[in-house]
Amino acid sequence: MRRPATYTALEDLGRVRLSPYFALRNFLYSEIGNHYAKPNIPDDPDLMIEAGRCLARNCLDPLVETFGPVDIRSGYRSPALNHFGATEVRPQKCSANEKNMASRIWDQRDAQGRMGACVSVVIPWFAAQYNAGRDWRDLAWWLYDHISFHEIWFFPKNAACNLHWREEPEHRILSYIAPKGRLADRDLVPDPMRHQRYADFPPFRAIRYPKISADG
Repeated sequence: MRRPATYTALEDLGRVRLSPYFALRNFLYSEIGNHYAKPNIPDDPDLMIEAGRCLARNCLDPLVETFGPVDIRSGYRSPALNHFGATEVRPQKCSANEKNMASRIWDQRDAQGRMGACVSVVIPWFAAQYNAGRDWRDLAWWLYDHISFHEIWFFPKNAACNLHWREEPEHRILSYIAPKGRLADRDLVPDPMRHQRYADFPPFRAIRYPKISADG
């Protein structure tokens, strides 16, 4: 697929379905892009779609089928938009393109040739409990045990997290919420009592939605 050169081609790209619950359009919104009138259009739509499907099917679909609808805070950034956000926008909330390949920039592989994609997500079911005082680590350990991810970063507002899928995952969880820093990775022994933290969570993937095609 060529890079969209018309608004109708961009419409068609947005209609591409990544999974039963997500189309590509769900991940194209950008506050930086909207405010500064900068387009968010991929250079390599085929790679973007492939990475996005892996992210949706491995990480996001299990959330929807367990907790119900989730909020997509931000998703894909084109190389041009991410570079603008990293160099021209204040406060700066984008890191350099080199750090975002196979992450926010879905349509570029990283320096090791790995494909990946990242999205910021809030789970309303958990956010309400977190805002009432629940520990973010309850959700973190649930994700650790149930989701096929590369890396997760937690943030203080609504326990939002950057959920990152990538080839050759490291299964790492870090946080800007106290206790800050690294909670888990493949070199750390996980908390043996972690299962008690989420004993009251809904059954995994127990929500049954009307059957729809993943490609329609």
